Amino acid sequence: MRPEEARARLRALGFDEAAADVLFAHFADAERRGKLGHGFSRIEWLEALEGVRPDARPEKVLSSPGFDRWEGRGALGYLTLAAICADLEAGPPEQARVVVAADCFPTGMLGHYVRRLAEARLVALLTATSPARLPHPAGGPPLVGTNPLAIGVPAADGPPVVVDVSMGKTTYGDVLAGRADPADLVPFGGEQAHKAFALALGLQLVVESQVGGFGAFLVVLHGELGPVDLERFAGVRLPGR
Repeated sequence: MRPEEARARLRALGFDEAAADVLFAHFADAERRGKLGHGFSRIEWLEALEGVRPDARPEKVLSSPGFDRWEGRGALGYLTLAAICADLEAGPPEQARVVVAADCFPTGMLGHYVRRLAEARLVALLTATSPARLPHPAGGPPLVGTNPLAIGVPAADGPPVVVDVSMGKTTYGDVLAGRADPADLVPFGGEQAHKAFALALGLQLVVESQVGGFGAFLVVLHGELGPVDLERFAGVRLPGR
């Protein structure tokens, strides 16, 4: 899909220019990084998704020292997490802040957000839940989401380190894009798949304990010692670089 077509289809869905720009930036970033399951193929998915509300806007409903709570208010998770990032960039925490977002789905490529925060010199850890996608390693119906965990850390020299790991052997986005077999939508790890399932379950329960349903859980910190020095990893390709 060409960029101009992608923008036009987002506007045709009813998103105003600002919201369409946010969505386009996310999908284009995924395309550049080879994450095609989170790229422009998601526009067709949004076109078929029931209940999309292009006019909805997320809102920060609670703010106290060290903690913020946001409500999606029917907005796409992409727009909710983008608004949270903009808010943190404008008013970074003095030391640390936990941010929870309710009604936050779909969220897309979580590395997109932690990279943005790391570029603002914040250390970030982010997870978000989804409908049940992964079964127990012993078999049966899907019980938990793929529930990725993304970590962004500013580096003293060059781009940040960005880790973004789904708990699935493949991602739901790659299944949607026809790049993976639905049968591979299981916890990763083969004989050790119980570890990925345990992580997916633990992350899901953390989010549910705060928002009760689909949502996101973010921790941001100022680096106490400043951006990390990566010289000891010279010659090794690091995630996100």
